[in-house]
Amino acid sequence: MTAPNRSSKCLAAPRPEGRVGKIAPLPTPDDRLSRRDFARLSAYILVQSGIRLPDGKTTMLEGRLRRRVRATGHATLTDYCATLFERGGLVAEREHLLNAVTTNKTDFFREPRHFDYLQAEVLPRLRDAGVPRLRVWSAGCSTGAEPYTLAMLLDSFAIDHGGPDYGILATDLDTEVLAVARRGVFPTAQLDPVPSLLRQRYLHHALDGREELRIAPELRAAIGFAPLNLIDQHYPVGAPMHLIFCRNVLIYFERDTQVAVVRRLADCLAPGGLLFLGHSESIAGFDLPLVPVAGTVFARA
Repeated sequence: MTAPNRSSKCLAAPRPEGRVGKIAPLPTPDDRLSRRDFARLSAYILVQSGIRLPDGKTTMLEGRLRRRVRATGHATLTDYCATLFERGGLVAEREHLLNAVTTNKTDFFREPRHFDYLQAEVLPRLRDAGVPRLRVWSAGCSTGAEPYTLAMLLDSFAIDHGGPDYGILATDLDTEVLAVARRGVFPTAQLDPVPSLLRQRYLHHALDGREELRIAPELRAAIGFAPLNLIDQHYPVGAPMHLIFCRNVLIYFERDTQVAVVRRLADCLAPGGLLFLGHSESIAGFDLPLVPVAGTVFARA
């Protein structure tokens, strides 16, 4: 789980003469990471998050760190890294570094075949089995599009088809995107994929006329957002889950990490529970207690 934000004695230390009390200039695009600094940063990020940054990602990392350089009062990436690698610097900046390297591509109703399968096959079967309350986990939830999509479908199925009650856990490594997700307010255009009936039920217009829509409070109340690092050895998610969505996350990990993560996810499933992976992800050849049931949907054996 992501470490709580801590004040940094190292990064708040007095600056050399001539910089105290001055606003640092904005880092420029020609401000670059040295090969040594990139190697040290990427090694730390791999250990802490499981995310490998090849040399081709140097420019990406530079761009994402420049805002942090500015926020900490440093003039250049080199200056920032010098402070970072002082004693205690990495610990103090851990959360910010991991936030910087996560990829937050997400959409409502992304990979819709999964949701079609959920509505047509999975939810009726769970209802008919007499499951009183569904436990669902969105792992790698980003700004919340996936868990809110799930909440709309689960709530609508409960209303229209007598489906079970539900609760959703939504986790991510990035604490900044979790703050956005908890707020539950999105640009109107981002919600275009939401079907008309669900828009009417669960999306509210902003009171001040902005081009934003707010997720209905009953859906926000059904979702618990929390930081969680998938490379941790234990996932403190409580009772076994009926459904786990961990889509388009494994692609950022090396194979050994993928195997370990999926094994821990499988351990969090109830017998017969389902794991949904991204359409481009494969666990072929993994020795795991999972059997394929529909594309990249797998059942706990």
